[in-house]
Amino acid sequence: MPEGGAIPEVPVGAETTTVVPPSVRARRRTGLLVTLVLGGLTATPPLSMDMYLPALPEVTRVLHAPAATVQLTLTACLAGMALGQLVVGPMSDRWGRRRPLLAGLAVYVVATVLCALAPTVELLIAFRLVQGLAGAAGIVIARAVVRDLYDGVTMARFFSTLMLVSGVAPVVAPLIGSQILRVTDWRGVFAVLTVVGVALAGLVWTRLPETLDPAERHAGGVGEALRSMRRLLADPPFTGYMLTGGFAFAALFAYISASPFVVQEIYGASPQLFGVLFGVNSVGLVVVGQINGKVLVGRVRLDRVLAAGLTVVALAAAALLLMATGTFGGVGLAPVAVALFVLMSAMGLALPNAQTLALLRVRHSAGSASALLGTSSFLIGAVASPLVGIAGEHTAVPMAVVQLAAALVALTCFVGMCRPWRNTGTEGAES
Repeated sequence: MPEGGAIPEVPVGAETTTVVPPSVRARRRTGLLVTLVLGGLTATPPLSMDMYLPALPEVTRVLHAPAATVQLTLTACLAGMALGQLVVGPMSDRWGRRRPLLAGLAVYVVATVLCALAPTVELLIAFRLVQGLAGAAGIVIARAVVRDLYDGVTMARFFSTLMLVSGVAPVVAPLIGSQILRVTDWRGVFAVLTVVGVALAGLVWTRLPETLDPAERHAGGVGEALRSMRRLLADPPFTGYMLTGGFAFAALFAYISASPFVVQEIYGASPQLFGVLFGVNSVGLVVVGQINGKVLVGRVRLDRVLAAGLTVVALAAAALLLMATGTFGGVGLAPVAVALFVLMSAMGLALPNAQTLALLRVRHSAGSASALLGTSSFLIGAVASPLVGIAGEHTAVPMAVVQLAAALVALTCFVGMCRPWRNTGTEGAES
């Protein structure tokens, strides 16, 4: 690290001249295969969350639990993914990427089987927590692997490519979940997730090479991991991008958590129609993410694209709030669906660029940095989940309020801590 702990700056979006070890360059040549595997790992959250969404109303009836309690099954999984990253991220910096990843996938499979067998909502919440803790390995290590292999503009573009691959999961997952409900109950959703977990573990075992060279691993234990995280958090732009991405994710998760009730219970859509609408919104996110990676990255400053994405999210959330409070009179499903589509699509600009700008501040300890990014996002999202159901199942106002508040806080963190008008760069050497 430079003297005084300062992080040297380079132009945002500029290609860097980091010396890449030959072993890393060799692993880059497996680009397509690595992209597919990392896409599968980053698809763990939408697979675990979205395939289950059409079944939420059924779970409330079968387990005789209120909607707010059933939504805690989402919160528990999300909180588990948040806390698990704090453990797995530093572990991957010490022992490499493969071993912690394979262990996490094994536990994920066992926890998912237990979710399918849960007799009460309380046990389901507990098993979902374990499922989230284990699933965190795929999320945090996928980002760390990207940081191992890529830098600068290349990294920004790879994150957008990952959004395309992982974006298939939220498109397909609700559709699969709704079709599973045609032939079985909500427990069948977890049976399918078990098969997915086993398949992903097999791919990682046979196809994903180790990307962290032994010479770059940290020998320290918990104390060293905490010191590394403290150094990262002491950098205001890193913390600002971390919080910006976290609150943007909260707006996204408010949609994920509340939309099954808003679309099905308030507007009377079937589980199948909800799955179609959710898939269309996910397509919007993926398409805009690809526009970000293929068109904007390298041509427009990343912080400007991030600012545009956050602004559109805030405007869409404000429109939803006006519709939910009856400002425009009684509105049907169509205008609400359009506003949700715009909000979701704008996430394709906000989320990948917030992650990229934060990771560009880090040369080493990518696992710890990835853990902080993921943990903050999932913890903030976990808080958003019960808030959207606090007023019951028959109003969309809480969802819109949470989304608007989260978007405004994200913008405030971005402007106040990252100060993009002053930044000429974001990359630094963190040890």
